[in-house]
Amino acid sequence: MKNQLLITALAFPLLSQIGVAQQLPGGDPKLTEIWKPVPAVVVPGRNTAPPSDAIVLFNGKDLSEWQGEDGGPAKWKVSGGAFTVVRGTGNIGTRRSFGDCQIHVEWQTPSKVKGEGQGRGNSGVFLQARYEVQVLDSYKNPTYSNGQAASIYKQFIPLVNASRKAGEWQMYDIVFRAPRFAVNGTVLTPAYMTVFHNGVLVQDHAELKGQTVFIGPPFYEKHNLREPLVLQNHGDAVKYRNIWIREL
Repeated sequence: MKNQLLITALAFPLLSQIGVAQQLPGGDPKLTEIWKPVPAVVVPGRNTAPPSDAIVLFNGKDLSEWQGEDGGPAKWKVSGGAFTVVRGTGNIGTRRSFGDCQIHVEWQTPSKVKGEGQGRGNSGVFLQARYEVQVLDSYKNPTYSNGQAASIYKQFIPLVNASRKAGEWQMYDIVFRAPRFAVNGTVLTPAYMTVFHNGVLVQDHAELKGQTVFIGPPFYEKHNLREPLVLQNHGDAVKYRNIWIREL
């Protein structure tokens, strides 16, 4: 206790001098003020509504922003302000392509629990059609940790399991930085991803090791700076709604 008091007594004059030094006249505070550029004004949405500069990828009515794997209309079912995976119709992807971006996606696994592990409410959000954030019913459903909900599939385990019960709406907020490649295909900068699951940080600026693969280690292949967002059809009737994206 005496040592602590001595340390405090010795430190206090020094801290006082630092405080005084910061207040001394003669300096110009304007030298450290930055006035330009002025940040653009963005009106934030209330609750989970999109901000004013977002591109809305699902308006609750149709899948006009999406297409099937063959380039034709997306064949998933739209009803009640959401759309549902239809078994056998393949994945769907956005008609537009994106690079660095912020994404909001809301999803729901079937309320009737069926199956276990990877066979329960399985789907996925693929950034640039290659880098997957897993969608799965991971509420009291053991599976391999780098394949549960909010994992960067087969690469990064989520920091925590923030899953809600089956049948409840969940959300991902994702910040994605696209990889950059040299002309010869060499990776100049890898992809990075930050993910919030139901408002909880689960992936913290993870440096991706490559594209998502089911078997073997991930690897990079050169691709465009801008590529579509893809939702996976794994056969389960997973629902999606309120999807928007901000280009960064």
